[in-house]
Amino acid sequence: MKTAVFSTRSYDKTLLTAANATAGHELSFLQDRLTASTASLAAGCEAVCVFVNDNVDAEVLALLAAQGTRLVATRSTGYNQIDAAAAARLGIEVVRVTDYSPHSVAEFAVGLLLAVNRKIARASARTRDGNFELDGLMGFDLHGKTVGVIGTGKIGTIFARIMLGFGCTVLGHDQYPNPAFEAMGGRYASTMDLVPECDVVSLHCPLTPETRHVVNAASLARAKRGAILINTSRGGLVDTEAVIAALKTGQLGGLAIDVYEQEASLFFQDLSSTIIEDDVIQRLVSFHNVIVTGHQGFFTQEAIGQIMQTTIESISAFEAGAELVNRVPVS
Repeated sequence: MKTAVFSTRSYDKTLLTAANATAGHELSFLQDRLTASTASLAAGCEAVCVFVNDNVDAEVLALLAAQGTRLVATRSTGYNQIDAAAAARLGIEVVRVTDYSPHSVAEFAVGLLLAVNRKIARASARTRDGNFELDGLMGFDLHGKTVGVIGTGKIGTIFARIMLGFGCTVLGHDQYPNPAFEAMGGRYASTMDLVPECDVVSLHCPLTPETRHVVNAASLARAKRGAILINTSRGGLVDTEAVIAALKTGQLGGLAIDVYEQEASLFFQDLSSTIIEDDVIQRLVSFHNVIVTGHQGFFTQEAIGQIMQTTIESISAFEAGAELVNRVPVS
């Protein structure tokens, strides 16, 4: 099947080509993000393959449908960048990657927590300059602390298990409680009860209208003073301006994010030789107790390999008229 692959990087091309070796789909790799202005690049393609920062809204979908596209496959679990209802109206199927190594993101979230708490990045930068002073590098033991996990699906539950291994008390919140989370020692609480008790809060829920800005000025005001916030899920879960205000007052003791609400114009590209016009991200990275990474939590050999394999399998199933086990639900 002829497929336009948007937002392609070198690793996408290498691994998707390998996954396609036996399937034999005609893949056209494009570095461009999918937008209304680039949709024409998919002319004649029955399928498009997209990533988290592509814009697959109703306007773009209408353009794709007019060109003959009948399938959108996203190389991600989340699909908030796609207007699934509009796709259904236009007769376009949407598939995602429902399952890939959840350990990749969970382990990365733990790494971010350790890095921001123990000031690892700051210490490394100091020693490169010959400064071996310890002032300003003190963190706290995770053992005995309370960690909140908002979103207890596969990734959140693995993160919780690791935190329990550190000797933490783990509280969780999820619209759909996970028996596995409770079986291993986690305890569910409302966000009203969870946030004030936690020394660390880690976000692992999808971005929906209900979860947008789940971290906001009101929730930060209820938080334990000096708590650390970790976000490896979706940038829109966090009201960044409210977080900056909380960092300034010390209400929030540290922040580590792998996602950012306005990341589409920044992430997955080298902007080191340009002037970044996003004042919010510039303010964030100016704080010594903030770590920002460029949406790399999923980026392991195991995870990427599975993502590409699942994507090709979904395209093959669509071409064969078989059941689409990874179809995105339309609410």
